[in-house]
Amino acid sequence: MKIVVDELTSQEIADFLDQHIKEMKSVSPPESKHALDLEGLRSELITFWSVYENGSLVGCGAIKELDLAHAEIKSMRTAQHARGKGVASNLLTHILNVSRARGYKHISLETGSMDYFIPARQLYRKYGFNECPPFAQYKEDPNSIFMTLTL
Repeated sequence: MKIVVDELTSQEIADFLDQHIKEMKSVSPPESKHALDLEGLRSELITFWSVYENGSLVGCGAIKELDLAHAEIKSMRTAQHARGKGVASNLLTHILNVSRARGYKHISLETGSMDYFIPARQLYRKYGFNECPPFAQYKEDPNSIFMTLTL
């Protein structure tokens, strides 16, 4: 697997993220959808990575710097055909390594509370994330679970 910083300029990643947004809309109520669209991910506070296997886009993920000590994981997605093959684990390991190298003390995330998101929550727990109160701009939401990890 090859993990690369993506400048978000190709049609391939635009289509991949569009599928992500559509999938999130299908499982989350509109008031609880926190996935960023392509323009939202083009922030100077966000580093975005694409994951390729044998030249095929199989995943993506990002971190958003909240402050010098705290980052948020955004837009983690694995292509349907690549699920269960280690894409998310490899990318999460990469994200955590970059976060430590940047000196972040905490990394947090928001994910859904619905059954659809059980695999994601299991992955994050496996890496040591624990549930926490809402952080940054988030508010209590029965459709969201907030998690954090001390680095």
